[in-house]
Amino acid sequence: MKISIIGAGLIGGSMALKLRSKGMADFIYGIDNNQQHINEALELKIIDAGTDLEYGVKNADFIILAIPVDAARKLLPSVLDLISDHQTVMDAGSTKAGIVNAVKDHPKRSRFVAFHPMWGTENNGPASAVSDSFSGKAGVICNKEESAPDALQLVEKVAENLGMHLIYMNAEDHDIHTAYISHISHITSYALANTVLEKEREEETIFQLASSGFSSTVRLAKSHPEMWVPIFKQNKENVLDVLNEHITQLRKFKAALEKENYEYLEELITNANRIRGILR
Repeated sequence: MKISIIGAGLIGGSMALKLRSKGMADFIYGIDNNQQHINEALELKIIDAGTDLEYGVKNADFIILAIPVDAARKLLPSVLDLISDHQTVMDAGSTKAGIVNAVKDHPKRSRFVAFHPMWGTENNGPASAVSDSFSGKAGVICNKEESAPDALQLVEKVAENLGMHLIYMNAEDHDIHTAYISHISHITSYALANTVLEKEREEETIFQLASSGFSSTVRLAKSHPEMWVPIFKQNKENVLDVLNEHITQLRKFKAALEKENYEYLEELITNANRIRGILR
């Protein structure tokens, strides 16, 4: 099977490596506006050739959009314009409703499968790609009833070869859940990093005293704005909802300290500890 990866970076590169190792990819095209990414992907043998959008789409059996969600939303209709009834297109975006709605009336809509691999790091670019990144992780397929059976089966097979377990839901529900599970984590990390950078002016002190707990909490703050601003933009209402609740919870901790209500502080922490039974 010939595969075209639109966006030869972390996600697309990791998928390419794994699908090649599993024998699903006979030839992989890379399509990217960043020529350096194409050059690196070629050097790392992630792709076999770099090409332009039209050639890469028309000559592939399977096309993966692994680009920021705003770019995917704009580009997907053009990609579907180029394909035949025997090709399949899959995206890998972290928001789904905007992307799905962008092609809801497209005549080739059934050749598209909305997919979200629940994995990522603060790094980017093909040099960050890792073959086994998706093993054991969840892969979400949204609005599966809008995809052709053979297109859906191919994406399910791809997910299986990536080592992922599948979850099915509609796009709107997906965006609500990811706002709580993923998107708020990034906002919190960015805000904490800004707090420390504002209050602690000595970078050397931050470096010397930062514990593993602090480092893990602000790890996501290293994530690039090119990816995350579009996610926050497309999932604005859900992110605002979870952000308001998060602010409410922070105020509870603040009030408990201000009033020296340490019993209530213990209650808040004990309640938070319930997450242990969920995330093992």
